[in-house]
Amino acid sequence: GRKRRPISVIGGVNFYGSGPAEEIEGLLTQPVTRPPVPAHQVPPYKAVSARFRPLTFSQSTPIGLDRVGRRRQMRTSNVAADGGTESSALVDDNGSEEDYSYEELCQATPRYLQPGGEQLAINELISDGSIVYAEALWDHVTMDDQELGFKAGDVIRVLEASNKDWWWGRNEDKEAWFPASFVRLRVNQEEVPENCSSIQDEEQNADISKHRQKIAENKDQMRTNVIQEIMNTERVYIKHLKDICEGYIRQCRKHTGMFTAAQLSTIFGNIEDIYKFQRKFLKDLEKQYNKEEPHLSEIGSCFLQHQEGFAIYSEYCNNHPSACIELSKLMKQGKYRHFFEACRLLQQMIDIAIDGFLLTPVQKICKYPLQLAELLKYTTQEHSDYNNIKAAYEAMKNVACLINERKRRLESIDKIARWQVSIVDWEGPDVLARSSELIHSGELTKISKQGKSQQRTFFLFDHQLVFCKKDLLRRDILYYKDRIDMDEMEIVDTEDGRDKDFNINVKNAFKIINRATEEIHLFCAKKQEDKKRWMEACKSERRRVQEDKEMG
Repeated sequence: GRKRRPISVIGGVNFYGSGPAEEIEGLLTQPVTRPPVPAHQVPPYKAVSARFRPLTFSQSTPIGLDRVGRRRQMRTSNVAADGGTESSALVDDNGSEEDYSYEELCQATPRYLQPGGEQLAINELISDGSIVYAEALWDHVTMDDQELGFKAGDVIRVLEASNKDWWWGRNEDKEAWFPASFVRLRVNQEEVPENCSSIQDEEQNADISKHRQKIAENKDQMRTNVIQEIMNTERVYIKHLKDICEGYIRQCRKHTGMFTAAQLSTIFGNIEDIYKFQRKFLKDLEKQYNKEEPHLSEIGSCFLQHQEGFAIYSEYCNNHPSACIELSKLMKQGKYRHFFEACRLLQQMIDIAIDGFLLTPVQKICKYPLQLAELLKYTTQEHSDYNNIKAAYEAMKNVACLINERKRRLESIDKIARWQVSIVDWEGPDVLARSSELIHSGELTKISKQGKSQQRTFFLFDHQLVFCKKDLLRRDILYYKDRIDMDEMEIVDTEDGRDKDFNINVKNAFKIINRATEEIHLFCAKKQEDKKRWMEACKSERRRVQEDKEMG
Protein backbone atom coordinates (compact mmCIF):
# COMPACT_ATOMS: atom_id res chain seq x y z
CA GLY A 1 0.00 0.00 0.00
CA ARG A 2 0.98 3.65 -0.44
CA LYS A 3 2.37 5.39 2.61
CA ARG A 4 0.55 8.23 4.31
CA ARG A 5 2.47 11.38 3.45
CA PRO A 6 1.93 14.36 5.72
CA ILE A 7 3.32 17.43 4.04
CA SER A 8 3.58 20.99 5.33
CA VAL A 9 3.20 23.72 2.74
CA ILE A 10 5.10 26.04 5.08
CA GLY A 11 8.72 25.34 4.19
CA GLY A 12 7.65 22.57 1.77
CA VAL A 13 8.44 19.75 4.23
CA ASN A 14 7.97 16.32 2.67
CA PHE A 15 8.32 13.46 5.17
CA TYR A 16 8.51 10.71 2.55
CA GLY A 17 10.10 10.80 -0.87
CA SER A 18 8.06 9.98 -3.95
CA GLY A 19 7.88 6.26 -4.72
CA PRO A 20 8.88 4.76 -8.09
CA ALA A 21 5.23 4.26 -9.06
CA GLU A 22 4.48 7.93 -8.42
CA GLU A 23 7.51 9.03 -10.45
CA ILE A 24 6.41 6.90 -13.41
CA GLU A 25 2.85 8.19 -13.04
CA GLY A 26 4.19 11.76 -13.06
CA LEU A 27 6.21 11.12 -16.23
CA LEU A 28 3.20 9.63 -18.01
CA THR A 29 0.95 12.57 -17.12
CA GLN A 30 0.62 14.85 -20.13
CA PRO A 31 0.14 18.63 -19.66
CA VAL A 32 -3.46 19.76 -20.10
CA THR A 33 -4.23 22.53 -22.58
CA ARG A 34 -5.49 25.39 -20.46
CA PRO A 35 -7.16 28.67 -21.38
CA PRO A 36 -5.17 31.88 -20.78
CA VAL A 37 -5.02 33.30 -17.26
CA PRO A 38 -7.94 35.75 -16.65
CA ALA A 39 -6.80 39.33 -17.12
CA HIS A 40 -9.00 40.95 -14.47
CA GLN A 41 -8.52 41.03 -10.70
CA VAL A 42 -11.41 40.46 -8.35
CA PRO A 43 -12.13 41.60 -4.78
CA PRO A 44 -13.41 39.14 -2.16
CA TYR A 45 -16.97 40.48 -2.24
CA LYS A 46 -19.22 39.01 -4.93
CA ALA A 47 -21.68 41.92 -4.66
CA VAL A 48 -18.89 44.47 -5.01
CA SER A 49 -17.13 42.55 -7.77
CA ALA A 50 -19.48 43.52 -10.60
CA ARG A 51 -19.38 47.19 -9.62
CA PHE A 52 -15.63 47.53 -9.23
CA ARG A 53 -14.31 45.21 -11.92
CA PRO A 54 -14.02 48.00 -14.56
CA LEU A 55 -11.69 49.96 -12.24
CA THR A 56 -7.95 49.42 -12.59
CA PHE A 57 -7.50 49.73 -8.81
CA SER A 58 -6.84 46.20 -7.57
CA GLN A 59 -8.55 44.89 -4.45
CA SER A 60 -7.12 41.39 -4.55
CA THR A 61 -4.61 40.30 -1.92
CA PRO A 62 -1.07 39.75 -3.27
CA ILE A 63 0.63 36.50 -2.31
CA GLY A 64 3.49 38.51 -0.74
CA LEU A 65 1.40 39.47 2.29
CA ASP A 66 2.83 36.47 4.12
CA ARG A 67 6.13 38.38 4.27
CA VAL A 68 7.33 41.16 6.53
CA GLY A 69 9.16 44.36 5.72
CA ARG A 70 12.73 45.13 6.72
CA ARG A 71 13.57 46.18 10.26
CA ARG A 72 14.22 49.87 10.81
CA GLN A 73 16.25 49.61 13.98
CA MET A 74 17.57 46.58 15.83
CA ARG A 75 18.89 46.23 19.34
CA THR A 76 22.17 44.41 19.77
CA SER A 77 21.63 40.88 21.00
CA ASN A 78 22.54 40.44 24.66
CA VAL A 79 24.10 37.31 26.08
CA ALA A 80 21.87 35.90 28.78
CA ALA A 81 23.13 34.54 32.10
CA ASP A 82 22.71 30.95 30.94
CA GLY A 83 24.91 31.58 27.92
CA GLY A 84 22.00 31.82 25.48
CA THR A 85 21.22 34.82 23.34
CA GLU A 86 18.26 37.03 24.00
CA SER A 87 16.19 37.71 20.89
CA SER A 88 16.37 41.23 19.53
CA ALA A 89 13.20 43.31 19.70
CA LEU A 90 11.66 45.51 17.06
CA VAL A 91 11.88 49.17 18.05
CA ASP A 92 9.58 51.78 16.52
CA ASP A 93 10.11 55.52 16.18
CA ASN A 94 8.94 56.12 19.74
CA GLY A 95 11.21 53.50 21.19
CA SER A 96 8.39 51.07 22.06
CA GLU A 97 9.13 47.38 21.63
CA GLU A 98 7.08 44.74 19.87
CA ASP A 99 6.45 41.51 21.73
CA TYR A 100 8.43 39.39 19.29
CA SER A 101 11.66 39.71 17.37
CA TYR A 102 12.32 40.22 13.69
CA GLU A 103 14.68 37.24 13.75
CA GLU A 104 11.93 35.00 15.13
CA LEU A 105 9.65 36.11 12.32
CA CYS A 106 12.20 35.39 9.62
CA GLN A 107 13.75 32.23 11.05
CA ALA A 108 10.54 30.44 12.02
CA THR A 109 9.62 29.66 8.43
CA PRO A 110 12.38 31.07 6.21
CA ARG A 111 11.09 30.01 2.80
CA TYR A 112 7.56 31.00 3.65
CA LEU A 113 8.67 34.57 4.39
CA GLN A 114 10.78 34.97 1.29
CA PRO A 115 9.34 36.73 -1.79
CA GLY A 116 7.43 34.09 -3.74
CA GLY A 117 8.27 31.46 -1.13
CA GLU A 118 4.74 30.15 -0.81
CA GLN A 119 4.34 29.77 -4.59
CA LEU A 120 7.74 28.10 -4.83
CA ALA A 121 6.83 25.60 -2.10
CA ILE A 122 3.47 24.77 -3.71
CA ASN A 123 4.91 24.26 -7.19
CA GLU A 124 7.70 22.07 -5.85
CA LEU A 125 5.16 19.88 -4.07
CA ILE A 126 2.98 19.66 -7.19
CA SER A 127 5.97 18.82 -9.40
CA ASP A 128 6.97 16.12 -6.87
CA GLY A 129 3.58 14.49 -7.44
CA SER A 130 2.14 15.61 -4.10
CA ILE A 131 -1.50 16.61 -3.77
CA VAL A 132 -2.01 20.20 -2.58
CA TYR A 133 -5.36 21.37 -1.21
CA ALA A 134 -6.70 24.85 -0.45
CA GLU A 135 -9.85 25.96 1.37
CA ALA A 136 -12.08 28.79 0.12
CA LEU A 137 -12.27 31.88 2.34
CA TRP A 138 -15.15 33.42 0.38
CA ASP A 139 -17.68 32.54 -2.31
CA HIS A 140 -16.36 32.94 -5.85
CA VAL A 141 -19.36 33.59 -8.09
CA THR A 142 -18.51 33.66 -11.79
CA MET A 143 -20.33 33.45 -15.13
CA ASP A 144 -17.07 32.68 -16.97
CA ASP A 145 -16.54 29.05 -18.04
CA GLN A 146 -12.78 29.52 -17.68
CA GLU A 147 -13.11 30.34 -13.96
CA LEU A 148 -13.79 27.96 -11.07
CA GLY A 149 -16.84 28.84 -8.99
CA PHE A 150 -17.04 27.73 -5.34
CA LYS A 151 -18.50 28.53 -1.94
CA ALA A 152 -16.75 29.51 1.29
CA GLY A 153 -15.32 26.40 2.96
CA ASP A 154 -15.08 24.34 -0.25
CA VAL A 155 -11.88 22.33 -0.75
CA ILE A 156 -10.01 22.89 -4.02
CA ARG A 157 -7.09 20.84 -5.31
CA VAL A 158 -4.35 23.19 -6.55
CA LEU A 159 -2.83 21.92 -9.80
CA GLU A 160 -0.70 24.93 -10.74
CA ALA A 161 0.38 28.07 -8.87
CA SER A 162 2.86 29.69 -11.26
CA ASN A 163 0.77 32.88 -11.49
CA LYS A 164 0.61 34.92 -8.28
CA ASP A 165 -3.00 36.11 -8.81
CA TRP A 166 -4.69 33.13 -10.50
CA TRP A 167 -4.16 29.45 -9.76
CA TRP A 168 -5.37 26.45 -11.74
CA GLY A 169 -7.39 24.01 -9.65
CA ARG A 170 -10.06 21.35 -9.51
CA ASN A 171 -13.17 20.84 -7.40
CA GLU A 172 -15.92 18.23 -7.73
CA ASP A 173 -17.31 19.79 -10.89
CA LYS A 174 -14.42 20.90 -13.10
CA GLU A 175 -10.91 22.30 -13.58
CA ALA A 176 -10.42 26.04 -14.12
CA TRP A 177 -8.67 29.20 -12.95
CA PHE A 178 -9.52 30.71 -9.56
CA PRO A 179 -8.25 33.81 -7.67
CA ALA A 180 -5.42 32.89 -5.28
CA SER A 181 -6.49 35.53 -2.76
CA PHE A 182 -9.81 33.71 -2.21
CA VAL A 183 -8.23 30.65 -0.59
CA ARG A 184 -6.13 29.53 2.34
CA LEU A 185 -3.71 26.64 1.80
CA ARG A 186 -4.04 23.75 4.20
CA VAL A 187 -0.94 23.56 6.35
CA ASN A 188 -0.94 19.75 6.21
CA GLN A 189 -1.35 18.07 2.84
CA GLU A 190 -1.92 14.36 3.08
CA GLU A 191 -2.75 11.28 1.00
CA VAL A 192 -5.21 8.65 2.20
CA PRO A 193 -3.63 5.18 2.32
CA GLU A 194 -5.12 2.62 -0.05
CA ASN A 195 -6.41 -0.74 1.17
CA CYS A 196 -4.27 -3.69 0.16
CA SER A 197 -6.32 -6.89 0.43
CA SER A 198 -3.53 -9.15 -0.83
CA ILE A 199 -1.43 -8.80 2.36
CA GLN A 200 -1.44 -11.81 4.67
CA ASP A 201 -3.26 -11.41 8.03
CA GLU A 202 -0.15 -11.53 10.23
CA GLU A 203 1.71 -9.13 7.94
CA GLN A 204 -1.33 -6.89 7.85
CA ASN A 205 -1.57 -6.79 11.66
CA ALA A 206 2.12 -5.91 11.94
CA ASP A 207 1.71 -3.21 9.31
CA ILE A 208 -1.36 -1.83 11.09
CA SER A 209 0.49 -1.46 14.42
CA LYS A 210 3.43 0.24 12.68
CA HIS A 211 1.00 2.36 10.71
CA ARG A 212 -0.82 3.44 13.88
CA GLN A 213 2.46 4.37 15.53
CA LYS A 214 3.45 6.31 12.44
CA ILE A 215 0.05 8.06 12.37
CA ALA A 216 0.49 9.12 16.02
CA GLU A 217 3.93 10.57 15.25
CA ASN A 218 2.63 12.23 12.11
CA LYS A 219 -0.37 13.65 13.96
CA ASP A 220 1.96 15.36 16.45
CA GLN A 221 3.95 16.77 13.55
CA MET A 222 0.78 17.89 11.78
CA ARG A 223 -0.48 19.59 14.94
CA THR A 224 2.91 21.26 15.25
CA ASN A 225 2.57 22.53 11.65
CA VAL A 226 -0.84 24.09 12.33
CA ILE A 227 0.22 25.62 15.66
CA GLN A 228 3.29 27.14 14.03
CA GLU A 229 1.20 28.51 11.15
CA ILE A 230 -1.18 30.17 13.63
CA MET A 231 1.73 31.68 15.60
CA ASN A 232 3.77 32.80 12.59
CA THR A 233 0.84 34.30 10.67
CA GLU A 234 -0.26 36.09 13.84
CA ARG A 235 3.17 37.69 14.27
CA VAL A 236 3.32 38.72 10.61
CA TYR A 237 -0.23 40.09 10.87
CA ILE A 238 0.74 42.26 13.85
CA LYS A 239 3.67 43.62 11.82
CA HIS A 240 1.31 44.58 8.97
CA LEU A 241 -1.13 46.29 11.38
CA LYS A 242 1.79 48.20 12.94
CA ASP A 243 2.96 49.32 9.50
CA ILE A 244 -0.54 50.51 8.55
CA CYS A 245 -0.99 52.48 11.79
CA GLU A 246 2.50 53.98 11.88
CA GLY A 247 3.41 54.04 8.21
CA TYR A 248 0.14 55.27 6.71
CA ILE A 249 -2.25 56.68 9.34
CA ARG A 250 0.38 58.64 11.27
CA GLN A 251 1.70 60.28 8.08
CA CYS A 252 -1.82 61.00 6.76
CA ARG A 253 -2.72 62.85 9.97
CA LYS A 254 0.32 65.09 9.54
CA HIS A 255 -0.96 66.19 6.10
CA THR A 256 -4.25 67.89 7.00
CA GLY A 257 -4.33 69.63 3.63
CA MET A 258 -4.61 66.29 1.82
CA PHE A 259 -6.94 64.32 4.10
CA THR A 260 -9.99 65.23 6.15
CA ALA A 261 -10.80 63.36 9.38
CA ALA A 262 -13.87 61.88 7.63
CA GLN A 263 -11.74 60.53 4.77
CA LEU A 264 -9.28 58.86 7.13
CA SER A 265 -12.15 57.35 9.10
CA THR A 266 -13.61 55.91 5.88
CA ILE A 267 -10.30 54.56 4.53
CA PHE A 268 -8.88 53.03 7.71
CA GLY A 269 -12.04 52.38 9.75
CA ASN A 270 -11.27 51.06 13.24
CA ILE A 271 -8.02 49.35 12.27
CA GLU A 272 -6.17 51.04 15.16
CA ASP A 273 -8.58 49.38 17.62
CA ILE A 274 -7.96 46.07 15.87
CA TYR A 275 -4.19 46.59 16.24
CA LYS A 276 -4.53 47.18 20.01
CA PHE A 277 -6.78 44.14 20.39
CA GLN A 278 -4.52 41.86 18.35
CA ARG A 279 -1.45 42.82 20.39
CA LYS A 280 -3.20 41.71 23.58
CA PHE A 281 -4.37 38.54 21.85
CA LEU A 282 -0.86 37.70 20.61
CA LYS A 283 0.62 38.28 24.08
CA ASP A 284 -1.75 35.69 25.56
CA LEU A 285 -1.13 33.37 22.62
CA GLU A 286 2.66 33.51 23.19
CA LYS A 287 2.16 32.58 26.86
CA GLN A 288 0.34 29.38 25.84
CA TYR A 289 2.80 28.48 23.07
CA ASN A 290 5.19 25.64 23.90
CA LYS A 291 8.39 26.44 21.96
CA GLU A 292 10.13 23.14 22.77
CA GLU A 293 7.15 20.92 21.91
CA PRO A 294 4.65 22.99 19.87
CA HIS A 295 2.16 20.11 19.55
CA LEU A 296 1.60 20.30 23.33
CA SER A 297 0.61 23.99 23.14
CA GLU A 298 -2.79 24.84 24.62
CA ILE A 299 -4.04 27.88 22.71
CA GLY A 300 -7.78 27.16 22.71
CA SER A 301 -8.39 29.14 25.89
CA CYS A 302 -6.95 32.30 24.26
CA PHE A 303 -9.61 32.30 21.58
CA LEU A 304 -12.37 31.69 24.14
CA GLN A 305 -11.04 34.44 26.40
CA HIS A 306 -11.03 37.00 23.56
CA GLN A 307 -14.04 35.80 21.52
CA GLU A 308 -16.15 38.87 22.36
CA GLY A 309 -13.29 41.17 21.37
CA PHE A 310 -13.26 39.78 17.82
CA ALA A 311 -16.65 41.47 17.27
CA ILE A 312 -14.76 44.71 16.45
CA TYR A 313 -14.00 43.15 13.04
CA SER A 314 -17.66 43.54 12.10
CA GLU A 315 -17.35 47.32 11.87
CA TYR A 316 -14.16 47.07 9.82
CA CYS A 317 -15.53 44.50 7.36
CA ASN A 318 -18.76 46.44 6.89
CA ASN A 319 -16.77 49.60 6.16
CA HIS A 320 -14.24 48.00 3.81
CA PRO A 321 -16.22 48.39 0.53
CA SER A 322 -16.62 52.13 1.30
CA ALA A 323 -12.88 52.31 2.04
CA CYS A 324 -12.13 50.81 -1.39
CA ILE A 325 -14.36 53.39 -3.11
CA GLU A 326 -12.80 56.33 -1.26
CA LEU A 327 -9.27 55.05 -1.86
CA SER A 328 -9.90 54.45 -5.57
CA LYS A 329 -11.06 58.08 -5.94
CA LEU A 330 -7.86 59.39 -4.34
CA MET A 331 -5.59 57.06 -6.31
CA LYS A 332 -6.78 58.61 -9.57
CA GLN A 333 -4.65 61.63 -8.59
CA GLY A 334 -0.90 61.31 -8.94
CA LYS A 335 -0.09 63.18 -5.72
CA TYR A 336 -1.94 60.58 -3.63
CA ARG A 337 -0.30 57.64 -5.42
CA HIS A 338 3.12 59.18 -4.78
CA PHE A 339 2.22 59.99 -1.16
CA PHE A 340 1.16 56.44 -0.28
CA GLU A 341 4.23 55.01 -2.02
CA ALA A 342 6.46 57.42 -0.06
CA CYS A 343 4.76 56.25 3.18
CA ARG A 344 5.50 52.63 2.27
CA LEU A 345 9.17 53.34 1.52
CA LEU A 346 9.62 55.44 4.66
CA GLN A 347 8.19 52.62 6.80
CA GLN A 348 10.31 50.11 4.81
CA MET A 349 7.27 47.96 4.10
CA ILE A 350 7.12 45.18 1.51
CA ASP A 351 6.28 46.09 -2.09
CA ILE A 352 2.48 45.83 -1.86
CA ALA A 353 -0.05 48.61 -2.45
CA ILE A 354 -2.08 50.07 0.43
CA ASP A 355 -5.30 48.34 -0.70
CA GLY A 356 -3.61 44.96 -0.24
CA PHE A 357 -2.68 45.82 3.34
CA LEU A 358 -6.19 47.10 4.16
CA LEU A 359 -7.69 43.79 3.06
CA THR A 360 -5.69 41.73 5.61
CA PRO A 361 -8.16 42.14 8.55
CA VAL A 362 -11.03 40.94 6.32
CA GLN A 363 -9.01 37.87 5.37
CA LYS A 364 -7.76 37.28 8.91
CA ILE A 365 -11.15 36.94 10.58
CA CYS A 366 -12.21 34.44 7.89
CA LYS A 367 -9.02 32.39 8.33
CA TYR A 368 -9.42 31.72 12.07
CA PRO A 369 -12.24 29.12 11.74
CA LEU A 370 -10.31 27.30 8.98
CA GLN A 371 -7.11 27.24 11.04
CA LEU A 372 -8.95 26.00 14.16
CA ALA A 373 -10.82 23.37 12.14
CA GLU A 374 -7.51 21.98 10.88
CA LEU A 375 -6.02 22.14 14.39
CA LEU A 376 -9.02 20.27 15.79
CA LYS A 377 -8.55 17.60 13.13
CA TYR A 378 -5.06 16.84 14.44
CA THR A 379 -5.87 17.18 18.15
CA THR A 380 -6.75 13.87 19.79
CA GLN A 381 -9.65 13.71 22.24
CA GLU A 382 -7.14 12.80 24.96
CA HIS A 383 -5.24 16.07 24.40
CA SER A 384 -5.69 18.57 27.26
CA ASP A 385 -6.57 21.30 24.73
CA TYR A 386 -9.18 19.30 22.78
CA ASN A 387 -12.33 20.69 24.42
CA ASN A 388 -11.08 24.27 24.31
CA ILE A 389 -10.09 23.98 20.65
CA LYS A 390 -13.50 22.51 19.81
CA ALA A 391 -15.28 25.35 21.66
CA ALA A 392 -12.93 27.95 20.10
CA TYR A 393 -13.66 26.63 16.60
CA GLU A 394 -17.42 26.98 17.17
CA ALA A 395 -16.96 30.45 18.70
CA MET A 396 -14.80 31.79 15.85
CA LYS A 397 -17.09 30.21 13.27
CA ASN A 398 -20.00 32.10 14.84
CA VAL A 399 -18.00 35.35 14.83
CA ALA A 400 -17.16 34.91 11.12
CA CYS A 401 -20.78 33.99 10.30
CA LEU A 402 -22.11 37.05 12.14
CA ILE A 403 -19.68 39.33 10.29
CA ASN A 404 -20.50 37.71 6.94
CA GLU A 405 -24.23 38.10 7.67
CA ARG A 406 -23.86 41.80 8.53
CA LYS A 407 -21.69 42.38 5.45
CA ARG A 408 -24.22 40.57 3.27
CA ARG A 409 -27.06 42.63 4.80
CA LEU A 410 -25.23 45.88 4.03
CA GLU A 411 -24.69 44.79 0.44
CA SER A 412 -28.38 43.88 0.28
CA ILE A 413 -29.36 47.36 1.51
CA ASP A 414 -27.34 48.92 -1.31
CA LYS A 415 -29.08 46.71 -3.88
CA ILE A 416 -32.54 47.52 -2.49
CA ALA A 417 -31.86 51.26 -2.70
CA ARG A 418 -30.82 50.97 -6.36
CA TRP A 419 -33.81 48.71 -7.11
CA GLN A 420 -36.35 51.16 -5.68
CA VAL A 421 -34.95 54.01 -7.82
CA SER A 422 -35.78 51.94 -10.93
CA ILE A 423 -39.48 51.52 -9.97
CA VAL A 424 -41.85 53.97 -11.73
CA ASP A 425 -44.54 55.87 -9.76
CA TRP A 426 -43.23 54.83 -6.33
CA GLU A 427 -45.54 55.83 -3.47
CA GLY A 428 -45.20 55.86 0.30
CA PRO A 429 -42.14 55.27 2.52
CA ASP A 430 -38.91 53.82 1.13
CA VAL A 431 -38.49 50.06 1.43
CA LEU A 432 -35.41 50.65 3.60
CA ALA A 433 -37.50 52.49 6.18
CA ARG A 434 -38.61 49.06 7.44
CA SER A 435 -36.73 46.39 5.48
CA SER A 436 -33.14 45.40 4.83
CA GLU A 437 -33.33 42.24 2.74
CA LEU A 438 -35.10 40.82 -0.31
CA ILE A 439 -36.18 37.29 0.61
CA HIS A 440 -38.06 36.15 -2.52
CA SER A 441 -39.51 37.51 -5.75
CA GLY A 442 -41.54 36.27 -8.69
CA GLU A 443 -44.83 36.46 -10.54
CA LEU A 444 -48.20 35.60 -8.99
CA THR A 445 -51.82 36.12 -9.93
CA LYS A 446 -53.65 38.28 -7.38
CA ILE A 447 -57.41 37.66 -7.19
CA SER A 448 -59.82 40.30 -5.85
CA LYS A 449 -63.10 39.66 -3.98
CA GLN A 450 -64.97 40.36 -7.22
CA GLY A 451 -63.07 37.52 -8.89
CA LYS A 452 -60.89 39.80 -11.00
CA SER A 453 -57.39 38.40 -11.59
CA GLN A 454 -54.28 40.55 -11.99
CA GLN A 455 -50.82 39.36 -13.03
CA ARG A 456 -48.28 41.09 -10.80
CA THR A 457 -44.58 40.85 -9.92
CA PHE A 458 -44.11 40.47 -6.16
CA PHE A 459 -41.08 41.28 -3.99
CA LEU A 460 -41.06 39.83 -0.47
CA PHE A 461 -38.86 41.82 1.95
CA ASP A 462 -38.62 41.46 5.70
CA HIS A 463 -41.80 43.12 7.11
CA GLN A 464 -43.48 43.86 3.75
CA LEU A 465 -44.63 42.45 0.40
CA VAL A 466 -44.38 44.92 -2.51
CA PHE A 467 -46.10 44.25 -5.83
CA CYS A 468 -45.63 45.94 -9.21
CA LYS A 469 -47.06 45.82 -12.72
CA LYS A 470 -44.91 45.20 -15.79
CA ASP A 471 -45.03 47.63 -18.70
CA LEU A 472 -46.95 46.12 -21.63
CA LEU A 473 -44.23 46.97 -24.16
CA ARG A 474 -41.08 47.31 -22.05
CA ARG A 475 -41.28 44.24 -19.82
CA ASP A 476 -38.19 45.34 -17.88
CA ILE A 477 -40.02 48.46 -16.59
CA LEU A 478 -42.05 48.05 -13.37
CA TYR A 479 -44.80 50.32 -12.02
CA TYR A 480 -45.46 50.44 -8.28
CA LYS A 481 -49.00 49.24 -7.35
CA ASP A 482 -49.17 48.58 -3.60
CA ARG A 483 -47.68 46.77 -0.59
CA ILE A 484 -48.85 44.47 2.23
CA ASP A 485 -47.66 44.74 5.84
CA MET A 486 -46.44 41.22 6.70
CA ASP A 487 -46.22 41.84 10.47
CA GLU A 488 -49.99 41.42 10.88
CA MET A 489 -50.37 38.58 8.39
CA GLU A 490 -50.84 34.83 8.56
CA ILE A 491 -50.10 32.46 5.66
CA VAL A 492 -52.77 29.84 4.89
CA ASP A 493 -52.52 26.98 2.38
CA THR A 494 -55.50 26.65 0.03
CA GLU A 495 -56.57 23.37 -1.57
CA ASP A 496 -57.22 23.13 -5.31
CA GLY A 497 -60.91 23.48 -6.21
CA ARG A 498 -63.66 25.91 -5.29
CA ASP A 499 -62.70 28.43 -2.62
CA LYS A 500 -65.46 29.24 -0.13
CA ASP A 501 -64.23 32.79 0.62
CA PHE A 502 -63.97 33.94 -3.00
CA ASN A 503 -66.48 31.47 -4.52
CA ILE A 504 -64.22 30.66 -7.49
CA ASN A 505 -62.14 27.66 -8.62
CA VAL A 506 -58.45 28.00 -7.77
CA LYS A 507 -55.25 26.00 -8.37
CA ASN A 508 -51.83 26.33 -6.69
CA ALA A 509 -53.32 28.97 -4.38
CA PHE A 510 -52.50 30.35 -0.92
CA LYS A 511 -53.90 33.15 1.22
CA ILE A 512 -52.44 35.92 3.33
CA ILE A 513 -54.89 36.87 6.08
CA ASN A 514 -54.72 39.96 8.31
CA ARG A 515 -55.17 38.73 11.88
CA ALA A 516 -56.55 42.08 13.09
CA THR A 517 -58.97 43.04 10.30
CA GLU A 518 -59.48 39.52 8.82
CA GLU A 519 -58.84 40.97 5.35
CA ILE A 520 -57.96 38.14 2.92
CA HIS A 521 -55.53 38.28 -0.02
CA LEU A 522 -55.70 35.35 -2.47
CA PHE A 523 -52.76 34.45 -4.72
CA CYS A 524 -52.28 31.75 -7.38
CA ALA A 525 -48.93 30.47 -8.66
CA LYS A 526 -48.33 28.95 -12.09
CA LYS A 527 -46.91 25.70 -10.71
CA GLN A 528 -47.15 23.71 -7.48
CA GLU A 529 -43.38 24.16 -6.98
CA ASP A 530 -43.76 27.95 -7.19
CA LYS A 531 -46.49 27.88 -4.55
CA LYS A 532 -44.27 25.83 -2.21
CA ARG A 533 -41.40 28.30 -2.68
CA TRP A 534 -43.65 31.25 -1.84
CA MET A 535 -45.09 29.63 1.26
CA GLU A 536 -41.62 28.65 2.49
CA ALA A 537 -40.37 32.18 1.73
CA CYS A 538 -43.19 33.67 3.83
CA LYS A 539 -42.25 31.39 6.75
CA SER A 540 -38.60 32.33 6.27
CA GLU A 541 -39.54 36.02 6.40
CA ARG A 542 -41.13 35.55 9.83
CA ARG A 543 -38.10 33.61 11.09
CA ARG A 544 -35.69 36.30 9.92
CA VAL A 545 -37.73 39.08 11.53
CA GLN A 546 -37.65 37.15 14.81
CA GLU A 547 -33.88 36.56 14.49
CA ASP A 548 -33.34 40.28 13.85
CA LYS A 549 -35.25 41.11 17.04
CA GLU A 550 -33.16 38.64 19.04
CA MET A 551 -29.91 40.01 17.55
CA GLY A 552 -31.02 43.59 18.24
